[in-house]
Amino acid sequence: MPTPLHALSPLDGRYSVQTEPLAPFFSEWALIKFRVHVEIEWLLTLAETTAIDRVRAFSSEEVRLLRSISANFSDEDAERVKRIEKTTNHDVKAVEYFLKEKLKGTTLESELEWIHFACTSEDINNLSHALMLQGGIKDVWSERALSVVNRVADLATEWADVPMLARTHGQTASPTTVGKELMVFVARWNRQLSQILDQEYLGKINGAVGNFNAHVSAFPEADWPQIAQDFVESLGLDYNPLTTQIESHDYIAELFDALARFNSIALDFSRDIWSYVSLGYFKQKVVAGEVGSSTMPHKVNPIDFENAEANLGLSNAMLRHLGEKLAISRLQRDLSDSSALRNLGVGIGHSLLALVALTRGLNKLQLNEQKLADDLDNAWEVLAEPIQTVMRKLGHENPYEKLKELTRGAQMNAQTIREFILSLDLPDAEEKRLLELTPARYIGIAPQLARDVVK
Repeated sequence: MPTPLHALSPLDGRYSVQTEPLAPFFSEWALIKFRVHVEIEWLLTLAETTAIDRVRAFSSEEVRLLRSISANFSDEDAERVKRIEKTTNHDVKAVEYFLKEKLKGTTLESELEWIHFACTSEDINNLSHALMLQGGIKDVWSERALSVVNRVADLATEWADVPMLARTHGQTASPTTVGKELMVFVARWNRQLSQILDQEYLGKINGAVGNFNAHVSAFPEADWPQIAQDFVESLGLDYNPLTTQIESHDYIAELFDALARFNSIALDFSRDIWSYVSLGYFKQKVVAGEVGSSTMPHKVNPIDFENAEANLGLSNAMLRHLGEKLAISRLQRDLSDSSALRNLGVGIGHSLLALVALTRGLNKLQLNEQKLADDLDNAWEVLAEPIQTVMRKLGHENPYEKLKELTRGAQMNAQTIREFILSLDLPDAEEKRLLELTPARYIGIAPQLARDVVK
């Protein structure tokens, strides 16, 4: 059997250990298992629906038998489905035939033709894909995402009071604190997470063109829309009452758009942390045995944030393509959606890899308070803002222009700023307050803003 060394995609090769938690939701095996699950639950629904009077009620032992097929679904079972598919050249029909094989010789053999009753393949597929996405996001991706966000929130709280020189356009700007800058990302991520965690996962089971044609031809008196809604909701999904052959996939586009926005914020975060490491604001813990360069022994590179950046880009490329592609289908349906849907796990897998990398990187970060303090002490020109603002308040003429003439493009020091303040003939209280300012103290209410997010 091929090993990860032979995998075409690094998701299943180099990074297979990190992406393994997604395999139960997005692998070929998982798709087959979810199809089996949906087919069995539909059969059970038919047996429990009084309006479908030709299907007999199943005993508790028969119910346990049916559900054990999906609960105990094995690699051997999946391989059998694939062997059947070689003959049928149809993956969903292969699942139907597999179930009929499993039930031959049991008390349910007389009920085999109720398997896949009135269903088109997309009735099974759309529900399977919804269950796959729901499980993969809620059970795997969101846990890792929340872990990253919570870790950044912890660091932001710890460093809420640590002054830092801000940079706008890459140039020195009014000071802030490390914690407040980090907490901005937490607030942005939380907004996207609230949408992702509240996402609806839609499903339909209404036949070949969405009109219950086959259903009504067999049981015209049955309330098929209600039966369908009850069934879809019994799976833990949300019912879509009006579709073509396919569920329209708009919810997938919504989900992937939100995931892509979360990723974009993470990309912004990765680049900012990389920049702060480059400026020396953060040091990175040295890991024994690691090599930063094949020729420069001193290097400790911010590789985790670079790895995250790469995988976030790959993730968004796939998520955005699928979000645009899946919402568009010719007439009732064209088959291009089927091939595209087989890649649901790819974008999520690269996002998960990025989150794993961010976790590693965050756990290596150490604050370099001396470097932060030195940069602030070399940037007294940032006090031009509060000085000219107080001058404006007191009615001084052309305060902005005077400070611009003094400071623009120049490097100030404490003495230069002090002398300028003393030359202004300010009221004693205002003069005293400005003289007490330093770049490190000119942080507004940044600590309060950082802490307010986690209250």
